Amino acid sequence: MNISLKIASRYLFSKKSHSAINIVSMISVCGVAVGTMALVCVLSVYNGFQGVIEGLFSNFDPQIRIEASGSKSFNPDKLAEIKLMPDIECLSYVIEENALLKFKDKQLPVTVKGVEDNYESLTNISAIMVQGEFSLHEGNFCKAVLGAGLAGNIGSGVYIVDPIHLYAPKREGNISMIRPDRSFNEITAFPSGSFMVRQDKYDNTLVIIPINQARELFEYETEVTSADIRLKPKASERKFIEKAQAALGSDFEVLDRYAQQKDFYRMMEVEKWITYLILSFILMIAAFNIIGSLSMLIIEKKDDIQTLSHLGLDRRGVFRVFFYDGCLTSLIGVVSGIVIGLVLCWLQYRFEFITMGSGGTYIVNAYPIKVCITDILIIFVTVMGLGCIASYFTAKHV
Repeated sequence: MNISLKIASRYLFSKKSHSAINIVSMISVCGVAVGTMALVCVLSVYNGFQGVIEGLFSNFDPQIRIEASGSKSFNPDKLAEIKLMPDIECLSYVIEENALLKFKDKQLPVTVKGVEDNYESLTNISAIMVQGEFSLHEGNFCKAVLGAGLAGNIGSGVYIVDPIHLYAPKREGNISMIRPDRSFNEITAFPSGSFMVRQDKYDNTLVIIPINQARELFEYETEVTSADIRLKPKASERKFIEKAQAALGSDFEVLDRYAQQKDFYRMMEVEKWITYLILSFILMIAAFNIIGSLSMLIIEKKDDIQTLSHLGLDRRGVFRVFFYDGCLTSLIGVVSGIVIGLVLCWLQYRFEFITMGSGGTYIVNAYPIKVCITDILIIFVTVMGLGCIASYFTAKHV
């Protein structure tokens, strides 16, 4: 063993002549451990919430979406090469535009999504239906599936026989001031059910109708606004996106689920790492405790420093003794904190003893937990880095 490291470990674990030094050293270890534990738990909770949201989006968003990068719509014939790719299990074209919904005496702006009949097999929307069923046709009648929030706002439901009316301005022609209603296209649909993604942009504004009725409403002849794709179970999503993007060029964007909700996931990542930085600043306070305990140890061991110098240990060797002492303090604290944090995360994951409270309606009953090994490594490097920096600047004054 390195002589400086051996002496540092003896200094760390041996009883000091002044009990205050032992107390300060213990406080330093506990401070580092508590800060590390807090980082492990908080980042794991953020990962858990992100996993919950990903699960909600995955029931509604397609696995892959293809959109035109320079325009709102495109001709589906341009995807002829993509349709022949063997990794595709299901492909469905979509028309998505804004419209005005009228139900009895209520009017609301909505987003209308026209989908093909295979849309239910493309997504897992049946799992998030809260009323009725996912049905777009009943004989010659057009059916519509509404977001749960929108259905509640207008007072519609599967047990109400009154239809909803959707209006969109005509793409060509002049607006008639005498008969402005003739400047709009109109379709009628009967609600067949409602779904809940637990995201306002879907639940409060979205109406799903058959794609043929959407073409009639928005005067789309052959154009679509996107193509939604589900791959075969063993297909590589990353490789498919690379191949499809290379085949389509810069005129199209091939998006996975993360890219479809890019702004939302970026916001969650920013919140997570801002919290990480705040807790890292708190850990800096624990690093000051290391400086305090190491300074007191240096004062107490002045006679030992003289003895070690006479025995042939040079100034650099003496520096390493106290530097290693501070690093060992940080190491014990960070390992203890990670272990305690992981145990608390497991207990929360297993028993859900910290709940969200009973004062509101939440997606989950207890704080979700998801531990990522990369987060643990980042925490370890951060805490050890702060501890080693504090030890270095203190030990170099020996």
